[in-house]
Amino acid sequence: MSIGVIGAGVMGRGVAERFAVHGYHVILVDNSQEALTAAAIGIKRRLGFARMTGAKLDIAEILERISYSGEIGSLSETEFIIENVVENADVKKQVYGQMDKAANTYCIFISNTSCIPITEIGVFTGRADRVIGSHFMNPASTKNFAEVIKGYHTSKNTVSKLTALLSSVDIECEVINDGAGFVSNRLSHLFMNEAANVVYEGIATPKQVDAIFKKGFGHSMGPLETADLIGLDTVVDSLKVLYDNYQDPKFRVCPLLKKMTLAGVYGRKSGKGFYQY
Repeated sequence: MSIGVIGAGVMGRGVAERFAVHGYHVILVDNSQEALTAAAIGIKRRLGFARMTGAKLDIAEILERISYSGEIGSLSETEFIIENVVENADVKKQVYGQMDKAANTYCIFISNTSCIPITEIGVFTGRADRVIGSHFMNPASTKNFAEVIKGYHTSKNTVSKLTALLSSVDIECEVINDGAGFVSNRLSHLFMNEAANVVYEGIATPKQVDAIFKKGFGHSMGPLETADLIGLDTVVDSLKVLYDNYQDPKFRVCPLLKKMTLAGVYGRKSGKGFYQY
C-alpha cells in the first residue's frame, strides 16, 4: 500500500519514517527542496540511532520505501494522504484544493492538524466524508498513540479504515468528536502558554517550571521543553486558532512567546528556544 505524506517538517518526516518502518511505501511531498533534503538526512540519522540503541532495522530497505517529491500530483495513486502543513487555515485550504484534484476518488485525507477543526478542513474538499483528523504525538516515529478526530461529515467507514491503518503501525488511538484543539492541545497549550507567562512575569526560570512539572506531577517533559520540541511558532499559531474559535481570553498568546517567534527563536528546530540546543 502507498501512503502520501505532505509536509517534510518535524512531524511529516516522523510520520513518513513510521509508515516506512512498518512496510509501507511512502511518498513525502514538500514544496521546499531544502526541507526534503533535510528530511532525508534526518530520517537516515534517526534510523541509525535507533539501530545503535538495539532496534533491529534494515535501514537500506526502509529508506528505499520512501520517495521524495515537490508535487502533490505525485500522490494520485495513494490510498491515504496525511497532511502536516503549517497551522494556518488559508494554507491548508490551498493544499486541500490541490489534494482533491490530484487524489483518486477513494483516497482518504488525514489531517495531522494541531488545532484547526476537522469539519472546517473537510469544507476545503469535495469529500468531507473521507476527511478525518489523526493527531500524532511527537515524535511520531516512536510515540504509540494518536488522537483521532471525526469531523461533522466523517463517515464510519473512514473512521474504521483509519483506526485499522494506525493499528497496522502499532499506534493505539482514541476516537473523539470535533472541536478546536480537540482534547490534547486544548489542554496542553494552556499549560505551555501559562508556563511562558510565569517566565515572562519573572516568577520562575524555564528550568524551574519544567522541574516542578516533572518532579511534582511525574511528567516526562515539562511544558516549556514540550513547547521547544513542538516549535514555538506552531504553539503560537495553535493558540491563535484556539482563541479565534472560542473567543476565550485564556488562550491569548503570552507576549514572551510572540517576542521569541518574531525573533526567529522557535525551539529545537532553530537551535534555541527556552533552552539552547
